Amino acid sequence: MRLLTAALSLLVTAALATPASAAPPDPQADLQNMADSYGRITGEGGQLQNPAYLPALVAATTGRYVEQLLTQVASPLRLSLTAGNLVPGWNVGNPLRAGWTDTRGRSQRVAFTNRYGALLRGTVWRPLPDARDPYTGKKLQGPFPGVVITTGSIQGSQGMYEWLAQDLAERGYVVLTYDVQGQGTSETLPHEDSPLNQPMVPFCNPLDCHGVPSQQLGNFTTGTEDALDFFVSDPKHQYPNENSAGASATSPYNPFWRSYDAEPVAIIGHSLGATAVSQVQGTDRRVATVVALDKLSSDGAEPRVPALAIQSEYFFEPTPAAEQPDPGRERATGYDAWKRAGLDTMLVVPRASTHLEYTDIPLVLPASRYGQALTSVYVQRWLGHYLKSRPAAPLLDTTFRYLEPVGNGRWEPVTLRRADLLSGYYCSAYSLDGLGENGDIADVGC
Repeated sequence: MRLLTAALSLLVTAALATPASAAPPDPQADLQNMADSYGRITGEGGQLQNPAYLPALVAATTGRYVEQLLTQVASPLRLSLTAGNLVPGWNVGNPLRAGWTDTRGRSQRVAFTNRYGALLRGTVWRPLPDARDPYTGKKLQGPFPGVVITTGSIQGSQGMYEWLAQDLAERGYVVLTYDVQGQGTSETLPHEDSPLNQPMVPFCNPLDCHGVPSQQLGNFTTGTEDALDFFVSDPKHQYPNENSAGASATSPYNPFWRSYDAEPVAIIGHSLGATAVSQVQGTDRRVATVVALDKLSSDGAEPRVPALAIQSEYFFEPTPAAEQPDPGRERATGYDAWKRAGLDTMLVVPRASTHLEYTDIPLVLPASRYGQALTSVYVQRWLGHYLKSRPAAPLLDTTFRYLEPVGNGRWEPVTLRRADLLSGYYCSAYSLDGLGENGDIADVGC
């Protein structure tokens, strides 16, 4: 009888200790969550619901593709054999953002060689002269903090991340987007160790072909470091551009160096780029903070600076939840390690989000309707605190205002409600100096 009583007691205790979220997910709610993961395409105001989207996509695709072809023709020995360079529309980003340059900010194409002589192409972004913050109306005062964005792998290209560069630039940052070697419009092969001793000719040692294939972590860590070197260059400290023979033109230094404050730099990366920036922040003393877009990683990384992690519910495709997901899954990849190190950190998991939230891709691949907007808001506020010494409290707001492009040169405000847009499966969390800790912002049962 005592054994039976003890067993019943244990069962009751376990039942009381089990959070409500441990019950199997509701099938209808799970199906709705998966459907919402296509919201960027099918949702209200999404790509198929906005009549301005398809005409803008055709125009932007044509213009970007012709531009890339002309750039390639000008450097015939610097071949970019990539999807971003060869497939129309791959590198176009969000066509509703057409007209941003010279109306909301400035941008300029740049090209520089990496340490292996491969030509990397990118874009530098900054505010307009005498610009005002589009959210507050306050005049932007330079010089501005710097941000370097590293793309994701599997042929991620800088055009897919222009949304974040533009959102930051118009709020008072100088931003570099670039394509790592072998992706986007950057060169595929290195220029070193050629048996012909011809630096103009690309050469790939089959036993040690640097940067080939592009899908390797080292390509993204060295890409981030070389991009930082270029970003902080100026006329007195020019970028070396080694083995640049055969390139039609390389940039000797950051053309927006006058606008840039050389001290605070943030690095942002997505996917394999997120893993790369997680590592680079631990070794590069120029980095003041890091933002990892799916996912912040403590594997091989030493937490050294404050880190914001934006992470997703799904990978490339939404899948049914056969059993109740582990609410702490997204905390374990990096957030917990940063918290243990005593560093400020925050984890945001958008609802119905996929690995592709952070890339602008037309019509095909899933992403939630407002995951990208929510990401931009948190990145803007995070960098506002850690690069501009603004208060951290707005990171904990429950509603946000975001300016969204709708086409024809117009940006319109939308209201984002945190309770509606955070995951109901996985914890979002923060541990911030002066603001305390909360390991379960969305109350999912961590």
